[in-house]
Formats: sequence, structure tokens, C-alpha cells
Amino acid sequence: MRQHIQVAATRFGIDHNLVDAVAWQESRYNPRALSTAGARGVMQLMPGTARQLGVRNPHDVEQNVVGGTAYLRQQLERFGNNVPLALAAYNAGPGAVIKYGGIPPYRETQDYVRQIMQRLSATSAYRAGY
Repeated sequence: MRQHIQVAATRFGIDHNLVDAVAWQESRYNPRALSTAGARGVMQLMPGTARQLGVRNPHDVEQNVVGGTAYLRQQLERFGNNVPLALAAYNAGPGAVIKYGGIPPYRETQDYVRQIMQRLSATSAYRAGY
């Protein structure tokens, strides 16, 4: 799992800790995860998004991680490399972020962004030796 995350993060120029945090938050690294909304796999890709990203088997870890990382890169580019906005777009869709001019007022999305940012902060502090 971590190897796929590292390779995809490098390929798309994203800190592997960010991709790792998204994978953890989305599915706890479960390649068989299936949400009530229909999102699938480690990075919880919706079927239409997976198709657009060329993911043929959303339960294949490598395909799913590459697809999810590509989608995260798209959101980072769309929102000027603003990580919280990109995360909100990953969770709620870019349209919701645009509509509300920031993180949408959805509890799920606000919790999602907060939890990933906290995980990243803890990882950064750990790497810094604190």
C-alpha cells in the first residue's frame, strides 16, 4: 500500500504524507471499501470520477491510488495549491467549494479537512523530531 502511495505521490508531485492521509481518512487503506454513495477502494473514487481518470478496477490498489492521487492533483491545481480547499473539493466536489467560496458548510467535509490537516501536522512534527 505505502509503496503505491509513494510512487503515485512522486508521479503527481504531491507530498506522500498528504496522499497517505487521504487514503487513511477515506478507507483506512481498505481496497474493498464501498461507501453508501458508491465510492470505492482505498481513495474512495466515485464510479464516474474513476472512469474519467482511467481507473478500470477501482478495487485494484495501484489503479485506485494512482486515480485518487491524480484527482487530488487536479484539485490542488484548481484551488491554487491550497491544501484545505483541495481536500474539501476531493470530499464534497469542486462545485461545492466554488459555490461556497471555500470549505462548504457540511459537517462531514469540515471534519474531513480538519482531520487530515491534523494528521499532516502530526506527521510534520514527527518528521521534525518534536
